[in-house]
Amino acid sequence: MSVVQSIEDIGPSKKQLKIEVPAAAVDAETERVVKDYGRKLKLPGFRPGKVPSGVVRQRFRQDIDREVVERLVPRFWSQAETEAGLDPITPPELAGVEERTEGEPLVFTAQVEVRPEIELGDLSGFEIPDPPAEPTQEEVDAAVEEIRLRAGGWKTVERAAGQGDLVSVEIEETTAGRPEPEEGAEPDRIDVEIGSPQVWEELSVALSGLSAGQKGEFSRMHDEQGEVRERSFKLQVQEVKERELPDLDDALAQEVGDFETLAEMTNAVRDRLTAQKSSERSQAREHALLDQLRARFPVAVPEGVIDRETESMVREYAESLARQGVDVENAGLDWGSVAEQARPGAEKQAHARLVLDAVAKKEGIAVDDDELDAFLARLASQEGGSTAVLKRALAKDGRLEAVRLRLRRGKTVRRLLGEEEPEDAPAPGNTSEAAGVEEGDAGEAAGESRT
Repeated sequence: MSVVQSIEDIGPSKKQLKIEVPAAAVDAETERVVKDYGRKLKLPGFRPGKVPSGVVRQRFRQDIDREVVERLVPRFWSQAETEAGLDPITPPELAGVEERTEGEPLVFTAQVEVRPEIELGDLSGFEIPDPPAEPTQEEVDAAVEEIRLRAGGWKTVERAAGQGDLVSVEIEETTAGRPEPEEGAEPDRIDVEIGSPQVWEELSVALSGLSAGQKGEFSRMHDEQGEVRERSFKLQVQEVKERELPDLDDALAQEVGDFETLAEMTNAVRDRLTAQKSSERSQAREHALLDQLRARFPVAVPEGVIDRETESMVREYAESLARQGVDVENAGLDWGSVAEQARPGAEKQAHARLVLDAVAKKEGIAVDDDELDAFLARLASQEGGSTAVLKRALAKDGRLEAVRLRLRRGKTVRRLLGEEEPEDAPAPGNTSEAAGVEEGDAGEAAGESRT
């Protein structure tokens, strides 16, 4: 028996369905709800669990009707979705429930955004960059020197400050019109490494050539909410220090890590840089591919998809801040502004995923059970858990196929880049913006979004 009374297009990729739940199903579900209420009720004059159904219906009719609707709508929506052959990309929204009398069918309307049709053309000829995946000797030497710098200390010197010195300085803003500091307030005292990229260039210049006890001043142009204005400062040097660098030898390697020799440490640095550059290479190639896919195959991304993607990005940002120790709730952030800034990126990401799904369908790209299980095994291992337990949890929450879908996107990216792995290779982890799967994070891999 068909449950779909009508299907109406209400947007480029949005449909509204009128769905009818047979009266028999409504009556049966109502009886179950009434029995559940009766078992839990405690009313004066009745033994627990023995309240007559007529009394239950009379006293809780509205609550019972609401719960019946809440139970039946998801079940019959699922049936209607299959019957109509829909490919939804967001959860349905209940648009309304028609009034009914006892013994009649339940009729409700629901709206859902469906996957837009994408006409794919040529899938070749992409201009993909090929940056080096191996570090140069200069890069390795620079990384080793950075380790040496971090292992070094500082010693106070009685001379003028110069490039690379660490200067302890009192600094106070003197910009005209700025409120006067409170009486007795001490100037800010900071440590500044002259020439560091993190230090204002004007401050580095002002400190160069000054010794302990000497004073100076400088000004700097600031862009404040679109208005550029000059700010002035005065300073006084308190102390000048220079680096004390350890020798570049085996002793340094043993001090900074689990190495016996300088050669071992250098090889470890080279391996780290190789992994980093390989990752950067993959990201550069993927980003170029996705940009060109979006340009070749424009799509009107459904608003609901963009909304969900934006919410996901804002949530990830909040979680990132929390991991850094930020009290997100009391940080005073304008989350509306954060979401507004994230929305263009969310639209681009959703666009890329829709195109990749269309490519995968056209090219017959799939992720079989062995590939899925290999990926879940790696996730479970990283979390210190069981593959079977993780798989059951994902399946119970209805998120297992979302993981498969995301892995398929990663596989599609590799196919388009000409980097597809042999069929017997284990399912790879993927950190792509399009796939949305973090290899080391089972929670992220099991994300709820269907796009």
